[in-house]
Amino acid sequence: MVLIKAVDLFFQFIYLMVVARVFLSWVPSAANSGIGRFIFQVTEPILEPFRVLFSRFISKGPGLYLDFSPVAALFVLEIVRRLLLNFLIRMSF
Repeated sequence: MVLIKAVDLFFQFIYLMVVARVFLSWVPSAANSGIGRFIFQVTEPILEPFRVLFSRFISKGPGLYLDFSPVAALFVLEIVRRLLLNFLIRMSF
């Protein structure tokens, strides 16, 4: 049970960091703060593969560019969390 709770808390922490990064992206100077650098270091390995994947389909031309990598990352993280928790629950019984 402790392992299940730890895994769930880990994913909650990652979700919080991704959401915080989205909000920090709206404030350019916040990325240079200590907490901003920490959040970017934690989330970049998660978001970068999705950003690369989307860059193949969406070109950065002139105008507004919306980064959908946090949405995709949260979606995939939720799937992984559910699969992992279901596996751990089944293994504990």
